[in-house]
Amino acid sequence: MINIDIPGKAPIQACHLVLDYNGTLAVDGMLLPGVKERLNALADKITIHVITADTFGKAADNLKEIRCRCSVLKGSGQQQQKLAFIQQLRQENVIAIGNGTNDALMLKHAALGIAVIQEEGASLQTLLHADIVCKEITSALDLLLHPLRLVATLRD
Repeated sequence: MINIDIPGKAPIQACHLVLDYNGTLAVDGMLLPGVKERLNALADKITIHVITADTFGKAADNLKEIRCRCSVLKGSGQQQQKLAFIQQLRQENVIAIGNGTNDALMLKHAALGIAVIQEEGASLQTLLHADIVCKEITSALDLLLHPLRLVATLRD
């Protein structure tokens, strides 16, 4: 569990980290450098879920050395599918990270939503629903490895 106590806000007791794959953990289907090590370090504290449309068909293979669960979305309505996924986990116990329009509701309803802007950019809707915006996934994951950084960013 990752506990985050932000002055002026309800404490977060996160049991689940839910991440998008393409544009968040990967670019053009390839996992970004530094992601595997950080996710495996976080896996000691929190259950990691990767939920993806798997546009390039490489997610499962690229995640095989990471202690995480991978779910591939089917069909349309992906924003709603991702929201339903975190609701099943109890959204108040979820930290979510993403970049695309299909991540917007997941970030909005998670206890903590982090948007990342990388080579693929980020949807404006997703940015507006995030609690924090990071320029790259490794920075976002480092926030979770060092939660006092979150306090400095989010306190009143």
